[in-house]
Amino acid sequence: MDKIFIIDASGYLYRSYFAIREMTNSKGESTNALYGFIRCLMKLIKDFQPTHLVSVFDGPRNAIKRTTIYADYKAHRQEMPKDLRTQIVWAHQFCELMGIASLNVPEVEADDTMASVARWAAEHNSQVYLCSSDKDMCQMVSDKIFMLNTFKDNQIMGVAEVEKQFGVPPHKIVDFLAITGDASDNVPGLAGFGPKTAADLLQKFGTLDYILDHVDEVPGKKKQETLLQDREKALISRELVTVDVNVAFPKEFQFFKIKPPSIIGLKELYTQMNFSSLSRDLDQMASEHHLPSYEEQTHMEEELKEYHLISNEKELRELVELLSKQAQICVKVQSTDTHPFRTHLSGIGFGFKSNEAWYVPICEALTLETIIEVLKPLFENSALQFYGHNFKSDYQILQNYGIKVAHIGFDTILASYLLNSHGRQHSLEHLISTLFDKSKANIQSLVGKGKKQLSIHELPLDKICDFCCEEVDYIVQIKNALEPQLEKRGLSSLFFDLELPLLPILAQMERHGIFIDTRFLQNLSVEVMKEIRELETEIYALAGESFNINSPKQLSQILFEKLGIKAPKKTATGLSTNADVLESLKEAYPIAAKLLEYRTLEKLRSTYIDALPLEINPVTQRIHCNFNQSVTATGRLASQEPNLQNIPVRTEIGRKIREAFRPQKQGWSYLAADYSQIELRLLAHLSEDPKLMQAFETKSDVHTYTASLIFDVPLGEVTREQRYQAKTVNFGILYGQQAFGLSQELKIDVKTAGAFIHTYFERYHDIKKFIDHSKEIARQSGRAVTLLGRERLIPEINSTNGMIRSAAERLAVNMPIQGSQADIIKLAMIEINQRLIKEKKSSFMILQIHDELIFEVPDNEIEEMRFLVKEVMENIMQLKIPLIVDIHVGKNWKEC
Repeated sequence: MDKIFIIDASGYLYRSYFAIREMTNSKGESTNALYGFIRCLMKLIKDFQPTHLVSVFDGPRNAIKRTTIYADYKAHRQEMPKDLRTQIVWAHQFCELMGIASLNVPEVEADDTMASVARWAAEHNSQVYLCSSDKDMCQMVSDKIFMLNTFKDNQIMGVAEVEKQFGVPPHKIVDFLAITGDASDNVPGLAGFGPKTAADLLQKFGTLDYILDHVDEVPGKKKQETLLQDREKALISRELVTVDVNVAFPKEFQFFKIKPPSIIGLKELYTQMNFSSLSRDLDQMASEHHLPSYEEQTHMEEELKEYHLISNEKELRELVELLSKQAQICVKVQSTDTHPFRTHLSGIGFGFKSNEAWYVPICEALTLETIIEVLKPLFENSALQFYGHNFKSDYQILQNYGIKVAHIGFDTILASYLLNSHGRQHSLEHLISTLFDKSKANIQSLVGKGKKQLSIHELPLDKICDFCCEEVDYIVQIKNALEPQLEKRGLSSLFFDLELPLLPILAQMERHGIFIDTRFLQNLSVEVMKEIRELETEIYALAGESFNINSPKQLSQILFEKLGIKAPKKTATGLSTNADVLESLKEAYPIAAKLLEYRTLEKLRSTYIDALPLEINPVTQRIHCNFNQSVTATGRLASQEPNLQNIPVRTEIGRKIREAFRPQKQGWSYLAADYSQIELRLLAHLSEDPKLMQAFETKSDVHTYTASLIFDVPLGEVTREQRYQAKTVNFGILYGQQAFGLSQELKIDVKTAGAFIHTYFERYHDIKKFIDHSKEIARQSGRAVTLLGRERLIPEINSTNGMIRSAAERLAVNMPIQGSQADIIKLAMIEINQRLIKEKKSSFMILQIHDELIFEVPDNEIEEMRFLVKEVMENIMQLKIPLIVDIHVGKNWKEC
């Protein structure tokens, strides 16, 4: 045993628990500590490739020995969180599955067990690495025993490094800690004796015993008094920090040798914990250990698959004849790029049953022109239904070549999303893994990476055929698995009547794209850069020197060291200079206000003003984003590549950016239609609170009305400040805002904020009942539901972790409101699209921003479109109070 690595497993778990927040499995059980623990161990194994390793845990009743010496030992520590206890059990399970030895000796702390193993291994000429950040363990460091801190870039500390850090060599660390004490373990030490004093005394006098026996030689009357009065404390402290090297454990080298992992067991554990990224590493792990893969280990022999490569026009026409007889056909397009407007078609896969698929490549014998000519009538046959995974992308690529799919019958990514909207992963790989416990080759494994990466056209056709046909095969199987679940869960109507019809509409919006005036943005960029330079000069003047404003480290030094500003927030990497910190300082320190201005302008410049022109398609001269239906848990759309839903509007410079967005043609305008306070209207509908309903029925300004109730003043006497405060409370309630959050928002004390919320619920009594009822329903059913039946599973609502549970309760209240709003505007989009087609309008929809729709409209259709859009949006769903839509028209987005 040349080397042994001894892991402070309890330390790793605690650190991970507090470093990684709100991570749960499908049952709502916390998994953050386990995930961090596994990641730390896997990194250590990758970095050092140990042959002998042991994970050491605190044993049950581990503090009993030291509490008999000192009753207050660790007395200040809070009880272990309940959701950490179960993760410790899973960590033991993981070690066993990984073939890693573990120790947890009853009534013994991990430090003592680690020290005992280290002493024994060193005596047998092994090099020992104590993987811990606990300074107590430094007493064990010797020429054969080292500290390894994996949290600090694998920092290794030997004898010299310990002495450099603490000012004393390892054999004096016990006396050093006895003098300084240890706040983390409630070891008292000597009051007023810090690390420097302790190191100086031990350097001068050698030992604690000598210091205690020769108090009169210690400089300083106060220190002498402390040494005399607290002699027993120092001796008790020394006993507490001294590790026990005589703990019993299996003293056999073979015990510590890493054994082959159980790939099957790890797969089951990772699946249970939703650790999909770790699951993907298992095949590589099996290969490294020369083990059969997961599939081979489970002896799951694949049924004979038939994957066909279409190699000429005759075979293609025979395939089309076969496909024409099917009701539903699975399609997978192979292309050269993930962005549908930048890509080129390289082939198409087809299938309609499990274990059989066909691949049609563009090749010498099958030209692009031939493929389009033969397949176009098939795709445009409305009697046939086509489906795929993330089918909008395939739909767009086919449309690039003049093929418009007539009937979309299914989309597995949308089905997965509706069934598991709380989950973040709906990729084909993830579904294959979770539904079938299998993995498929990814495109990177075929084309490679970096300089040696091949184009898909350079790959052998048989390899591309197998790759594409396997995807088609799995999509067919996933559809067969998910479609019955939609029916069983009552989600079929939402899927077939809302999400699926919306897909081609979103594709059409993406294809239309949006035009921006690049010359306007170029001029704006010059103007903004001038302001940024002026702000830099002012900041340097206030700082008294030039520095890198974008460097958090340099900024921290300027603010908190040079200028002596008291830092309100500290992070693991130092003193924070984030926006919250600067906001809290801006009233008292002009430099903080200037830094906020600088950051705002710099972000707008880099994110929008200079970046948007780079997104323009050179052919269409427009930006074509992706409207993603399967990202947000509430059902809202997400705009990506670029995100056009996030173009700023609250600042003057943000509004100038919107001015760059305008119709491409002369004689056209933008028409923007947005729901007025739809979330508060939905709150009124769902809660049936009479006072809130009355505010909307009488067409009162709801925030003024709320202020009138909260402050008990007539409507006409509500001040601007009171209305602002009421508005903040109105919207804060939707997102579960508590007194502290409201106090931060309104810059008032927590007690006053709490009084606001209390009074709000006194006036709007049924809103409080709705909130409590929503939480209780979620607790019982594990989900929250919208008016149209969209579900968000919330298993975390019964978590024993208070932070996770509170976050889940906020979701239980917000989901029915925000999710219903998302459903309503989607319904409106479908109806408006049908009306535009039926009435043969030239106008078209270009953007959806949550509660707002934007259209590009020829000026001669403006009045008709005003009426059409308003009529549809206001009447798409009948609520207990009316939906109101505001219409704005302008020659650019800013004017709207």
